[in-house]
Amino acid sequence: MGPQSHIGEGTLRAKQRSLIQGMRSTVLARRIIRMTCPVALLAIPVLLAGCSAVVLDPSGDIALQQRNLIIESTLLMLAIIIPVIVLTLLFAHRYRASNREAVYDPEWHHSTQLEVAIWSAPLAIIVALGAITWLSTHTLDPYRALAAPGAGAQSKAAAKPLNVDVVALDWKWLFFYPDLGIATVNELAAPVDMPIDFKITSATVMNSFFIPALAGQIYAMAGMQTQLHAVINKQGDYTGISANYNGAGFSRMNFTFRGLAQPEFDQWVAKVKAHGGALTRDAYNQLQLPSEAVPPTYYKSFEPGLFDAILGMCTLPGKMCVGQMNQIDASGGAGKESQENKEKLEYDNMRLESGHEASGATYPASGRPPHSDVQPEGMQPRAIAPEVNQPGQPGTDMGHAMPGAPQTPAPAQLNNRNN
Repeated sequence: MGPQSHIGEGTLRAKQRSLIQGMRSTVLARRIIRMTCPVALLAIPVLLAGCSAVVLDPSGDIALQQRNLIIESTLLMLAIIIPVIVLTLLFAHRYRASNREAVYDPEWHHSTQLEVAIWSAPLAIIVALGAITWLSTHTLDPYRALAAPGAGAQSKAAAKPLNVDVVALDWKWLFFYPDLGIATVNELAAPVDMPIDFKITSATVMNSFFIPALAGQIYAMAGMQTQLHAVINKQGDYTGISANYNGAGFSRMNFTFRGLAQPEFDQWVAKVKAHGGALTRDAYNQLQLPSEAVPPTYYKSFEPGLFDAILGMCTLPGKMCVGQMNQIDASGGAGKESQENKEKLEYDNMRLESGHEASGATYPASGRPPHSDVQPEGMQPRAIAPEVNQPGQPGTDMGHAMPGAPQTPAPAQLNNRNN
């Protein structure tokens, strides 16, 4: 009995020491957390000091109204969120198990007054948010024309907007000034307090035209035209971006938007005309080829109807414009002659035919070596030798071979093996 009792006491003491050490470690950890939490909270504003919250500090009237809409919606939602959080903590504290003074009523199940209080506040907030959404949807409609802010009634009525046609390319932005006869790449300028009417399209994949200081983002899509009406109210240089991922050069598809006083804008236009070249259709077809980090480029003139041709996807020789095809369809179709229009309407493969990869293309379309030998999930395997596998057979994809894929024997070879 003696040795066993000593062993039991030793084990018990070891467990006690382990428990005490664990408690000390827990207390120490809590002290460290209490000491470091205030420091971490104070460090957050310091770390965020270098961030530019341009959306919350805009320089255009439309962006300002959108900023106010964000703030109003947030405050309305906080009007219900904060009381709920406070009451949750209050109820948890008041009706804790150790509080013997709190009323204990296990049979309670309903209170009309409480139900009214719980549902009336969220309902009022939903009604308020709905009203704000309805009004702002019409007020901030990007297709709605603007008047010059801050001007008198007569000046507003007579305000003439600045027309700008925007084209998203790989990976740069092209701007036409139809009233001024000039065009630029990756640099946009406009007078302060003058309404700007944007017509936006894309010559490649879908993009998103976004100048955070000016207005919200608007999508740019090939063969389609979107619009944006905005105005800049402060002088300065602002950043414009593509807010929709569009391939390898997405991160550097930026441009500069310059808000200038009217005399400075006139000087900028004169500089473009003095130092720019001519943007012909051939020059545009070279410009639209994929390129990254393109510096600002000026054109003192551009070929008439070039933007409409870009919108109609028919800048390349021999291509039919989308509008022409729409007219044929509206008249009932072209009958047997429509077969001749097939090649005129093929646009997606023009990059590959000209030796340039498609936007964001990966192996094998890009021609670059793959990063791994592992076949991408979902890709149909293809054989190395296209003469072995014909279309419709296992291991093929329309009869094209993929280097590095396992070779699948032809039926004749399978028969020879079986024999």
